[in-house]
Amino acid sequence: MMDNRQIMTRVEEILASMTLEEKAAQMVQVPYAFAGREESLRWAKMGAGSFLHVLGDDAREIQRAAIEQSRLGIPVIFGIDAIHGHGLNDHATIFPTQLAAACSWNTEVARIMGEVTAREVATDGLHWTFSPVLCLGRDTRWGRVNETFGEDPYLAGEMGAAIVRGYQGEDMSDDEHILACAKHYIGYGEAVGARDSCDTEMTYRKLREIFLPPFKKAVDAGVGSIMTAYGSIDGTPFTIDPVTMKDILRGELGFDGFVVTDWDNVNSLVRRQHVCETTEEACVLAANAGNDMIMTSTEFYQAVLSAVRDGQVKEETLDDAVRHILTVKLRMNLFEKPEKTGRPGCFGCEEHLQHAKDAADKSLVLLGNNGVLPLREAKKIAVIGPNADDVRAQYGDWTYFTHPKLNLEHEPVRPYVTVKEGMEAACAARGMTCAYHRGCSVLDGEYEDIAGAVETARDADAIVLVVGDVIAQVGEEKDRAVLELSGRQMALFDAMRALGVPLVTVLVASKPLAVGRAAAQADAFICAFNGGMFGGEAVAKAVFGEINPCGRLAISFPRASGQVPVYYNQLPGWHCQQGKGYCDLPEGPLYAFGEGMGYSAFAYSDLTFDRETLMAGVKVTNMGERTGTETVQVYFNDVVSSVLTPVKQLIAFKQVELAPGESAVVEFALSREDFSLINRKEERVTEPGGFELMIGHSSREQDLLKTSFRL
Repeated sequence: MMDNRQIMTRVEEILASMTLEEKAAQMVQVPYAFAGREESLRWAKMGAGSFLHVLGDDAREIQRAAIEQSRLGIPVIFGIDAIHGHGLNDHATIFPTQLAAACSWNTEVARIMGEVTAREVATDGLHWTFSPVLCLGRDTRWGRVNETFGEDPYLAGEMGAAIVRGYQGEDMSDDEHILACAKHYIGYGEAVGARDSCDTEMTYRKLREIFLPPFKKAVDAGVGSIMTAYGSIDGTPFTIDPVTMKDILRGELGFDGFVVTDWDNVNSLVRRQHVCETTEEACVLAANAGNDMIMTSTEFYQAVLSAVRDGQVKEETLDDAVRHILTVKLRMNLFEKPEKTGRPGCFGCEEHLQHAKDAADKSLVLLGNNGVLPLREAKKIAVIGPNADDVRAQYGDWTYFTHPKLNLEHEPVRPYVTVKEGMEAACAARGMTCAYHRGCSVLDGEYEDIAGAVETARDADAIVLVVGDVIAQVGEEKDRAVLELSGRQMALFDAMRALGVPLVTVLVASKPLAVGRAAAQADAFICAFNGGMFGGEAVAKAVFGEINPCGRLAISFPRASGQVPVYYNQLPGWHCQQGKGYCDLPEGPLYAFGEGMGYSAFAYSDLTFDRETLMAGVKVTNMGERTGTETVQVYFNDVVSSVLTPVKQLIAFKQVELAPGESAVVEFALSREDFSLINRKEERVTEPGGFELMIGHSSREQDLLKTSFRL
């Protein structure tokens, strides 16, 4: 394997031998499914840099054409949307979505998720995943909230950096690791009204303060590629914004990989955003802004050739782009070994399945329990609800049978365990009866038999009601204005509640919904989000106490659609009645960022903070009767600052496992930068003055111990 100096030398040798046409082709990423086999082979022979969504033998044929029939034989890099597992392959291991996994607050879960996904992608002969998503899910109406690591930049950055390390490993050139792609750069999820790809109401200061930190952590972790966003800042689409791509990404963050546009971003400048009159104009702006690879918009090839010849784009601009692409290809050793081999036989192997089970177990969040859980003495359990046996809803977006661009009629491939199946197995093991009824559909008019569900549950000792959303409500172009439970789900809940039987509500959904009394009036409430292959098994384990739930919310739940956004790190200054929020809703979110419980309660005491060393500590005690894991969370508030700063901001967390009655002092080595802000000059500084340090169980005020200090 070459060292960096050798790589740079080799890159310049290749560049010097390339024609203008070969440079332009290297910047093109061809969509195989749309171009077709013959057209794709033609592009490969021309020297196209990349293809996307090609699997197996088709990819091998394309690679052979590129190496053997193009003039320079530069290998192709194949990209795939392996978002929570290599999900476009129907035998892959499917993990919880990023949002679900973020609720583990466990970076090792994220790292292993990346590592397993990389191994299976590599075993398919491919090189590159368009993951992780480092957008923030601050407005839960957005259709792609499930793809984020939640609402907080610190947690998203920690989980994002971990999954990057899992994808890329110590050496991207080995057979079992692949190239990661941090996306969407930047602020994509902050679109006005949570309308996908719209303008974002932000400044460059706000961009640096809130949305840049996760990308910085990914760059520091060595991420090799970045994908630009569809949206815009102050009216300028990110695709053609040199400030974010050149000044900030390459200048400030020191990113040295390559930048790829999102799907057909260049044509979107003409067809959707209407900032360019022609594709040629859009290609000029995109090239000059710093995009290295153009996804799908194959018109770029001819347009950029004309632009160079006309003097609108310098050939040096193409040189820079191709230099970035070739550098990554050489770091991956693709010239010597153009096809990844992975680990034959690893798809769905026992090791990978066990990791998926572990991720599902650790991602589950118990949010309410009046003592009904864990279930013990019972003869009959009724499992009711539209998402109790819907594996598509459980998997979430970006799998072989859930993504709208793929084959939705494809039957799901075992193994997987729905909530119904998990409960049936758990009941059988305990000699209990488990009865199931769907009750109603998630969408209006598809199915309803609430009376049948009532008859099924009438003589049960406990009811597990599974509600949520479905694929038709999830993903790109699926933004929601109404977050309340859709269809007749609330009527189904009311019918179950009226039976007077202990009732556990389970949410299998892509995001926090306005679940209202379906959670508040249930005897217990479990948030499972999209748990992947074994999400249903994890629910059953939690219901019967086989696991002690340890997940904590990575995102806040609104009480009603009109309350969003309800992220915890709001700015102060709202002129509302006695500081209580909306006049027609109780204060705060229904469930807050960082919230969650298990079958052990934890007490906090003895908060300490050394103002000289900035070392913080707190005593945590397990007050319960079971061993449990607590996530200790650290927040701060800059009391008076030159710009508005959040009422609290997460700056650290640690997990500690404690036996019943056991105590531990959990310590945090903090730094001055942890208490910093971005000032009006867009500089990161720690201003002198008063601060509050808060440590505790969640972001809620009542869950935090607090101390004041000055810097």
